[in-house]
Amino acid sequence: MNQYQTALPDPATAPELFDGVLTRRVFAFVIDLVILGAMVLAFSLVGLVAGFLTFGLAWVALVVVVPASIVLYYAATLGSPKRATVGMQLMDIVLTPTRGQPLDGWMAVIHAAIFWVTVWISWPLSLLIALFTPRRQMLHDLLVGGLMVRRSPMVRHWQAMNARSQGAY
Repeated sequence: MNQYQTALPDPATAPELFDGVLTRRVFAFVIDLVILGAMVLAFSLVGLVAGFLTFGLAWVALVVVVPASIVLYYAATLGSPKRATVGMQLMDIVLTPTRGQPLDGWMAVIHAAIFWVTVWISWPLSLLIALFTPRRQMLHDLLVGGLMVRRSPMVRHWQAMNARSQGAY
């Protein structure tokens, strides 16, 4: 186990970081689904009108525009310094990388893509796995190397960890 992984929060010593995380994730997903639905609807309406104006040519572009807008949503929100989608921000949760690599736009897109694949294949299995992992990680979290925790207690947790590590020198 490397030094970064030992610094990961532990539910036994910091239970406030994991309190209600699964419930919050479900509500965050619903909020994000509504936002994504509104985006897809808006792009579809624009594409519909543009299709009539371009004699159907713009309708072909919808095959690319709609998935691209979803990818950009995750890259712009999950890949931002806030490391959370709009729904996650409203539910006070944040995605934290666990493998020592930064959570940039590409990692956010990969995390979201694996999420959608695992949910599409078997969402009950993904939720079931989260019930039996100590840090409440879902299947896509384990595959990509992510950890979802509460944001407000996490800030206090990392400040305490930094203070302890600076005091050890």
